Amino acid sequence: MATPPVLSPSSHVDTFTRDNLPPTELWPEFRFDLPELRYPERLNCARALLDDTIARMGADRPCLLTDSSQWTYGELQSLVARLSHVLVDDYGIVPGNRVLLRGPNNPMTVACWFAVLRVGGVVVTTMPLLKESELRVVGDIASIDLSLCDERFVDDLRASDISRVLTFADFADRANTKPDSFACVDTAADDVALLAFTSGTTGRPKATMHFHRDVMANADTFSRHVLKPTADDVFACSPPLGFTFGLGMEVVFPLQVGASSLLLEKGTPDLLLPALERHKATVMATAPTAYRAMLNELSNNKLDLSSLRRCVSAGEPLPKPTWEDWKDVTGCDLIDGIGATEMLHIFISAADGDIRPGSTGRVVPGYQATIMDDDGKELPPGELGRLAVKGPTGCRYLADERQQDYVQNGWNFTGDTYTRDEDGYFWYHSRSDDMIISAGFNISGTEVEWALLSHNDIAECVVVGVPDPDRTMTVKAYVVPRPGADLDADAVIAHCRDRIASYKRPRTVEFVTALPRTSTGKVQRYLLR
Repeated sequence: MATPPVLSPSSHVDTFTRDNLPPTELWPEFRFDLPELRYPERLNCARALLDDTIARMGADRPCLLTDSSQWTYGELQSLVARLSHVLVDDYGIVPGNRVLLRGPNNPMTVACWFAVLRVGGVVVTTMPLLKESELRVVGDIASIDLSLCDERFVDDLRASDISRVLTFADFADRANTKPDSFACVDTAADDVALLAFTSGTTGRPKATMHFHRDVMANADTFSRHVLKPTADDVFACSPPLGFTFGLGMEVVFPLQVGASSLLLEKGTPDLLLPALERHKATVMATAPTAYRAMLNELSNNKLDLSSLRRCVSAGEPLPKPTWEDWKDVTGCDLIDGIGATEMLHIFISAADGDIRPGSTGRVVPGYQATIMDDDGKELPPGELGRLAVKGPTGCRYLADERQQDYVQNGWNFTGDTYTRDEDGYFWYHSRSDDMIISAGFNISGTEVEWALLSHNDIAECVVVGVPDPDRTMTVKAYVVPRPGADLDADAVIAHCRDRIASYKRPRTVEFVTALPRTSTGKVQRYLLR
């Protein structure tokens, strides 16, 4: 085991995040084997991605695109500076304060992200779909100081009462009178830059803590060595910015190289496909479920996707038939990959001639991965076991005892069951925990069960993922009604509507008289899948 790391002096006035890092002896082993991963002690990823890119390539390049607007790098930089003044001058934000973002994929959400980092704050980007009770949990864990919100999504946020709220419109109005320059806070490379929330199989979400250097490390591993974007690329991707998959593909990777990013507030396949054609996108990213849906669309509507040169798939396993069908229809090789919120982005992947359809790929340069048994012993090629990984990024949960479950003996255990072949390719088999992965969303069955059990007529329930040809898995609830209760499936699903995000709700409900249990009373979930 490597010597525990020694943290550099922090720029944070508010020391909440550093105070709540797990003990360094519980961290994974961090590896910085590539020269590009050896970052200076002082690093602010907002400056590295925006100011440094402008210094290299100029301010007039197109940066953020929508169907109705185009922001240059210089325009984004100017707005970010003015927004930074509002945060500091009007709202008293100091380095280390946590600022929540709640908005769709649009330029203002990106500008807010940069402004928070520029002033040394810690970004907490959330899904706009989250409900009041879910936001309250985020606020409880992250101790939010200020929330920035698109006015269309403000009601649940205000009802959660987790912090002061500033709408995007009011934020922009205040910024109009501010100076268009703001000195970037000189954060430490190992200051926390963002808190990214991930679902846990125990129900309560976990906040993963990522440093400024972590944000850059994903750009200097997967993006640099596998994706290989250029300044002429136009990115068009569907994942929400609240997912680290989306953050990388829509902000970090394009801006590091001076490319442009098309931001779609709704990235559903029926809207994403024509946007790819309209904007002549060259790089796209979405989940396998969306690729299958787009294949169906393309069978009915012939679109010109000849501009595409890179298509990334992540969020759930990519079936070999989907890879083959996409290649047949578009001529583009799908770049599969596995990442994790705890790791920030993709750490196993393959592109071009290295692809073996059906395999996730090989270890991304900068990372190490292996397969281990339940006792932590490395398994030989072909043996089924637990995927373990280490590299320049890794799991640091905010004050969460589950740190010791994810990190063991210096390795990050992702909860996936894999095999590795003689050539170093990794092949996915299943989740080794009870996480449900549906259409690229990670869903905790326990969290859905808690929502269901708040219904007065439900005595017991269990939620599992069941196979689905379009979404990989869907959420199914087995419900034991209370005696005399008059329940139907629609009522059960409707009960969840105001309690959990739409993608977490059960799609099917089956009523049973009892749940299968072991002799010790544990529910036998495997019998219900």
